[in-house]
Amino acid sequence: MSQGDGGHGPHDRYPRAGRRDAVHRHEMLRVRGRSVAWLPPLVLLLLVPAVDHWTTGEFRTISWIVLVPGIAAAICGVWGTAVFAVLAVIAYTLVDGAWPHQYQSGLPDFILVTVGGVLATLACAVRVRGERRALHLRDVADTVRRTVLRPLPPGWGGLEHAGVYLTADVQARVGGDFYDIQPGPHGTRVLVGDVQGKGLGAVETASVLLGAFREAGYHEPDLTRVADRLETRMLRHREYTAALGRRDGDRFATAVLLGFPEDRTDVVDVVVFGHEPPLAVRPDGVRYLPTGGRLPLGYGDLVPGGPPDVRRVPVAPDETLLLVTDGVTEARDADGTFYGLAADVARAVAQDPRATRPARLVALVRDGTLRHSRGHLVDDTTAFAVRRRAAGGEGPEGGRSPS
Repeated sequence: MSQGDGGHGPHDRYPRAGRRDAVHRHEMLRVRGRSVAWLPPLVLLLLVPAVDHWTTGEFRTISWIVLVPGIAAAICGVWGTAVFAVLAVIAYTLVDGAWPHQYQSGLPDFILVTVGGVLATLACAVRVRGERRALHLRDVADTVRRTVLRPLPPGWGGLEHAGVYLTADVQARVGGDFYDIQPGPHGTRVLVGDVQGKGLGAVETASVLLGAFREAGYHEPDLTRVADRLETRMLRHREYTAALGRRDGDRFATAVLLGFPEDRTDVVDVVVFGHEPPLAVRPDGVRYLPTGGRLPLGYGDLVPGGPPDVRRVPVAPDETLLLVTDGVTEARDADGTFYGLAADVARAVAQDPRATRPARLVALVRDGTLRHSRGHLVDDTTAFAVRRRAAGGEGPEGGRSPS
């Protein structure tokens, strides 16, 4: 959500809910940051004896105190549950012993309360162990996520940038969409893409492509060579997975590769691999950049001999380049109508020219996609916006992402 996330971290990728996020019910039992999980079982511990005191001898309620450790097991820690189990036994003994002998519940209910407390404590221990395992797995997923979608410093590569990344599976926290910025001696390069399929295989492929991009984007002087390196790396990865006998050995990836030349500030070089072309957004309107069509990464061997089609396109200083994955363009409403990205963005910038800023633009796309699909994402959804920093330095929202 996310994150993804309607938002995540420095680029709206990493949710900051911390460990409480994995145990969501605890967040609802906090007041000013302090846990009050002990309050419900304590109230019940006091309420049951009070009710029992006002009942007649034929209708005793003290045995209901067995619910106290049961509730504590669901929302408290192991030691807290054990304490409430002991308090429940003590309260039962004191309250039941205060009644005349003929009205006492006696040993059977004492055993019930005692055994109930022990079972509640054991159940709490199992619950806490499961939550710790879930937290560990989430930490692993976040580490993988930071490897694939590394945090980008504000103004990285001389660009204002912002991104949002929402996974279709909110529990997975990571998918096959990817983006990155790589500054180097030959200018700044940007890569946004979407690996076919889902699961760890898609994450692995995205990581492979990003690794190749980070090296080639820095060292290669020509964007054509960067594109060639990406295609070669994808083919090598497909050969490797096929040799392992994996069923996902035929993966491919759509992508957009941008190059911001070091010696020109009024143009951008573009290579599109079967992906939605970049949308240039400025206060007076939007336009899709003219780009040549190339097959997705991994299918370059079907058209051997021809270099990737690199287009140099004029870009105005106030234009922001918006790149999205098909989670945005293929989002549908209840009637099956696709989300009208360009029209929605055009309306927004017409109403507020500040919507062209990267952080506001990706927030607009995120909200529009979720609103159009009513929150039902069928694919990982990424929106990434970049533009050159103004000569005077970073804008008021440069490099920040929506919160």
